[in-house]
Amino acid sequence: MIIPIKPIGVVKNKERKQHFGNWKKVVSDIVISKKFSSGLDGLEEYSHAVIVYWMHEVKKHAIKHHPQGIAPLVGIFACRCQGRPNPIGISAVKIIRRRKNVLTVRGLDVINGTPVIDIKPYTPQYDLVKDAKVPEWTKMLRY
Repeated sequence: MIIPIKPIGVVKNKERKQHFGNWKKVVSDIVISKKFSSGLDGLEEYSHAVIVYWMHEVKKHAIKHHPQGIAPLVGIFACRCQGRPNPIGISAVKIIRRRKNVLTVRGLDVINGTPVIDIKPYTPQYDLVKDAKVPEWTKMLRY
């Protein structure tokens, strides 16, 4: 089955290389294609959004992975690592502002030029999981 995915925009920021941690302060502009610009209407009423993107520079795919090289070996679907069969990533970000077709956000953990494939508002009714359980090793990861 072929699933056609077309970017709706691209990320512009100063990040040139993927790295572990220190993404929370990174400010990025998501430049949305003009034909999708009106799709941003009303998003500025939210404090946060979930950005769905394509990790376009991922070259190596794996079924098992050591997250950040420091965590135990786990299946690729048990971590938020890059080398997935389909290099789709998601990040919850703080919305700073919207100007026409540009959404400025903080905390997006991607490099300059990353294609954006969707944007969704963060809504606690859907996205917040109370009493979520995660493995102990996740505490050693850098964000």
